[in-house]
Amino acid sequence: MPSIFTIGYQQATQPAVLSALREAGVEVLADVRARPLSRKPGFSKTSLKAAVEEVGIEYRHFRDVGTPPEGREAARKGDYTTLADVYAGQLELPEALAAMAELRALALEKRTCLLCFCREAQKCHRSLLIHAVLQDFDEVDLEPVLVT
Repeated sequence: MPSIFTIGYQQATQPAVLSALREAGVEVLADVRARPLSRKPGFSKTSLKAAVEEVGIEYRHFRDVGTPPEGREAARKGDYTTLADVYAGQLELPEALAAMAELRALALEKRTCLLCFCREAQKCHRSLLIHAVLQDFDEVDLEPVLVT
């Protein structure tokens, strides 16, 4: 059974995330955020891509499997039912279906890790994405060292 890794950078530093990725032997970081921007230093697309590639990991952005604004708002409020409903609609869009097919093919070929903000994968759209397209993969949640 192939594995799919996930990681959330909430309460972590970029070096901690990079360390967790390297330790797991991740080959591709699949950024599944709709908007790859962050107020946390080192996690906006350009700086994250540069740092990941510097340690020999490929960076890919899959915007079309990100969470729409109303889904992100529901997640912030802890309303996972609404998040799941909104996200299910997102995954029906033609561009999301194409991105899911591309992501699945990539994950079958290389050790791939899905990245988003939320530390807990079960409270994030990452788990919904896995359920939708990678349900036959072994899910491995990476936990970077927390900032204290």
